[in-house]
Amino acid sequence: QVQLVESGGGLVQPGGSLRLSCAASGTIFSLGVMGWYRQAPGKERELVATVGDGEPINYADSVKGRFTISRDNAKNTVTLRMNDLRPEDTAVYYCNVDKYCSTSGCYNRPLYFWGQGTQVTVSA
Repeated sequence: QVQLVESGGGLVQPGGSLRLSCAASGTIFSLGVMGWYRQAPGKERELVATVGDGEPINYADSVKGRFTISRDNAKNTVTLRMNDLRPEDTAVYYCNVDKYCSTSGCYNRPLYFWGQGTQVTVSA
């Protein structure tokens, strides 16, 4: 099974910036739509942004104009640049991929493959 490893979370003041990265490990031939989701305490996990391979990028309305998602297919990574962070952005951020192909086969399971999460805290 593909392993997704996130990095880059931390504590930042309102208005600050952070950069999250997620790397997919394993003998991966291709990755489907990659995305970032977040879950705040007491709330459901929600979509932040997704990026496909040649497909339109999708952002949650709450982050449009502040966050930028990108992917590097050669490195099997997805990055989320977050600017103008607000206290309401505080959450655990999770990386996701909906499908992938590796030496063991191809697997299509949306919202199934997750990283361990990285904490983002926006506070003065």
